[in-house]
Amino acid sequence: MKLYTPQTINEIKKKYDFSLSKSLGQNFLTDKGIIDEIIEAAEIGEDSLVIEIGPGIGVLTAEAAALAAKVVAVEIDKNLIPILSETLAEFSNVKVVNKDILKTDLGEIIREAKAEAEADGKELKDVKILGNLPYYITTPIIMKILEDGIPAESITIMMQKEVADRIKSGPGKKTYGALSVAVQYYCEVSSVVNVPRSVFVPPPNVDSAVLKLKIREEKPVSLISEKMFFETVKGGFGQRRKTLGNSLAGVLRMEKQDAVDALNAAGIDPGRRAETLDINEFAALANELAKSRG
Repeated sequence: MKLYTPQTINEIKKKYDFSLSKSLGQNFLTDKGIIDEIIEAAEIGEDSLVIEIGPGIGVLTAEAAALAAKVVAVEIDKNLIPILSETLAEFSNVKVVNKDILKTDLGEIIREAKAEAEADGKELKDVKILGNLPYYITTPIIMKILEDGIPAESITIMMQKEVADRIKSGPGKKTYGALSVAVQYYCEVSSVVNVPRSVFVPPPNVDSAVLKLKIREEKPVSLISEKMFFETVKGGFGQRRKTLGNSLAGVLRMEKQDAVDALNAAGIDPGRRAETLDINEFAALANELAKSRG
């Protein structure tokens, strides 16, 4: 069954009297070439456990299941569960979980899948995360996975192109911000493919892009306090039109002179703005602030 064709999608909608939900950001991909690029980028092996976020009617799920040892698909819409039971019926290695990803313990799902595989005398050697994320909660989903320390090798996901541009952006660009620094702290970011709105049913109002986030085994900077690092990044970009001396003092609720002293100690001109700092400079600044606060 070619799940990605508009004809198949319409047949499934009619058979199950299923209506696509705008509130859940349901837009189904219909381009096989792009589907193949996503699967190839994810580098799924025969010993891989794939966690998919928002399988929809199972377009990516089926392609992943043909390669992986195990696929666990987390779908929030209960109306899609019987549809997935049909579209994925040929794959005994797929488990569909009807849960909200933001309220789901992915670590527990991974532990359970590995235990089940071990009981069958098999070993799941790596974890790959896939997804076509609802635009309105893309950032919370990504940051939940990264901040929870989910033991995955990579996250290959489709998102609004505007968000993808922000994530992969570097210093000096208008798209560079706290999200850029945060994701790049946890991951090596690479572009997979840009996706026009025309290849979805129904077409969304924006274009999309697929990124691969390869989770770092070692962080790119050494920190005294990770908490202070993220506070510093958010503080710097919190009033991005202001110089760092002013923005840090205002957002971190500290005396301006203390902020200036920390910037000077880190070798950073207090007259610079956050968008000009790279991750190493943010780390140096955060470490000076951590020292000053004891």
